[in-house]
Amino acid sequence: MHFLSPLLESYIADHSEPEPELLRELTRETHLKVVQPRMITGHFQGRVLSMLSKIISPTYILEIGTYTGYSALCLAEGLEKGGQLHTIEVNEELRLIQRKYFDRSGYGPQIIQHTGDALNLVPQLEQTFDLVFIDAQKVNYDAYFEAVIQKTRPGSVILSDNVLWSGKVVEPIEKSDKATAALLAYNQKLKDDPRVETVLLPIRDGLTLSRVL
Repeated sequence: MHFLSPLLESYIADHSEPEPELLRELTRETHLKVVQPRMITGHFQGRVLSMLSKIISPTYILEIGTYTGYSALCLAEGLEKGGQLHTIEVNEELRLIQRKYFDRSGYGPQIIQHTGDALNLVPQLEQTFDLVFIDAQKVNYDAYFEAVIQKTRPGSVILSDNVLWSGKVVEPIEKSDKATAALLAYNQKLKDDPRVETVLLPIRDGLTLSRVL
């Protein structure tokens, strides 16, 4: 579902920071070589992630759901000197394309790839994260949140992607639609959770910003 007309979406992109050429190349390669290329973050949301990261100036970033690495590269733009971004992807086949663009970006030494189930990997990480981006299996969002909040501090920011789920969150859902049901519960949880203050932003497919208290 497009929440804005294509004309307005183009206007918004045209009046935001331009998309870096490296990310345009990554988008093209993703569309040519990878299944479900619509999962890539894209120009406008990518610039939003970059801006938020620059405002926060994180020393440590955690990303759950790397895909081909677009969002990681955007988030890395705000890293403090000497900081690290840890990104987790369950699909090992995407590792080479990720690393190719990470290394070309100049952030390569700061981006640490992890392959496997985030619910197993996050508890093993030793860092305390200033910024977290959740963009993986929707049915696991609650579990991801509970895992990552243990690795944050007061003032850390947790971003959750796709929380509007193509508008399905305000439509009748089928009993078999576990992803939408999980997101409905997750969105309500974040609103009510006393550990965070939350605002849901209508950016692309919905982006929730939660600040740890």
